[in-house]
Amino acid sequence: MSKCRGEASAGAAGILLRYLQEQNRPYSAQDVFGNLQREHGLGKAVVVKTLEQLAQQGKIKEKMYGKQKIYFADQDQFDMVSDADLQGLDGKIVALTAKVQSLQQSCRYMEAELKELSSALTTPEMQKEIQELKKECAGYRERLKNIKAATNHVTPEEKEQVYRERQKYCKEWRKRKRMATELSDAILEGYPKSKKQFFEEVGIETDEDYNVTLPDP
Repeated sequence: MSKCRGEASAGAAGILLRYLQEQNRPYSAQDVFGNLQREHGLGKAVVVKTLEQLAQQGKIKEKMYGKQKIYFADQDQFDMVSDADLQGLDGKIVALTAKVQSLQQSCRYMEAELKELSSALTTPEMQKEIQELKKECAGYRERLKNIKAATNHVTPEEKEQVYRERQKYCKEWRKRKRMATELSDAILEGYPKSKKQFFEEVGIETDEDYNVTLPDP
């Protein structure tokens, strides 16, 4: 049983040491646990204990920031880097950053295209839609044919005549309504009762009684 625990600790130590050396930046135990838990399934207690052991063995460095411990790779193991090398690395970072941005832009274009294609009809669906449209179009053609074959068409002249007559009768309607209104108003000036009583006694029926509205000119 103790042998299995020793192998697990050795495996965890190798994973954590390699991770800190590859990343070469400071991490808390919580950061390391969160970054590696999904990939390696290491428990938090194992990560904390292993980092402390590695620090005690001098394989990594440990510093206190407030109440939190920070762990990072021993910098003595890395070669000194000249300013020229740093500038070269900065140039590579800039180039890779630009490449990443370009790839991200391409991904966005492809994702948009994929979304558009996913929402579009498939070939069988388009074929079915075409058949339905052809059927609908044939129905409209048949309807148009029947309309053209009918003998009760209204000619443009007949239509214009109807509009002229309508305009004539509406004009006369307004004229007579205005005359009736003026006449009744003149009578009501000396009439002792209300307008409604006057209309009832005389037998006058108004457009409003039948909810009739005079058409627009």
